[in-house]
Amino acid sequence: MSRIGLKPIQIPDGVEIKLVDNTVTVKGPKGELTRKFNQDMKVVIEDNVLTVERPSDHKEHRALHGTTRSLIGNMVEGVSKGFEKNLELTGVGYRALKQGDKVVINAGYSHPVEIEPQAGIEIEVPKNTQVIIKGIDKELVGAVAANIRAIRPPEPYKGKGIRYEGEYVRRKEGKTAK
Repeated sequence: MSRIGLKPIQIPDGVEIKLVDNTVTVKGPKGELTRKFNQDMKVVIEDNVLTVERPSDHKEHRALHGTTRSLIGNMVEGVSKGFEKNLELTGVGYRALKQGDKVVINAGYSHPVEIEPQAGIEIEVPKNTQVIIKGIDKELVGAVAANIRAIRPPEPYKGKGIRYEGEYVRRKEGKTAK
């Protein structure tokens, strides 16, 4: 049995869910998200509680059960609370600054890297060594954060690079002289 798939989703106040065929539309105070799901999964709403049911115990249906429930749960949480990822820049001369909509990152290259946020994504730079990515779509927030981190991933010798807040980078010992 799918433990995640069996969990019901509590629909908070101010969040509205529409079901049309296999498409789920979630509208809330922060925005609106729409996603199409497999036609085998059955989404049921009763008394502000959403549940996902599967037709059989086939391997494919068991896999889709928990995935569908998690995706709908993330949509509900996104339109009510939103999602956020924090990145830290570590290293001498590594900094970020916001210029209009764009974010310019200096990460040890000969040129600064400019990032323009996609629709539905907001990027903040409270300090020149901190970048915050906010949005209602969890998948998109994570993808943008991963793309920014990929500019200069943290290296294991000095720990320089762009890392997620609280990320542990295992340090290696450098070469030793004889």
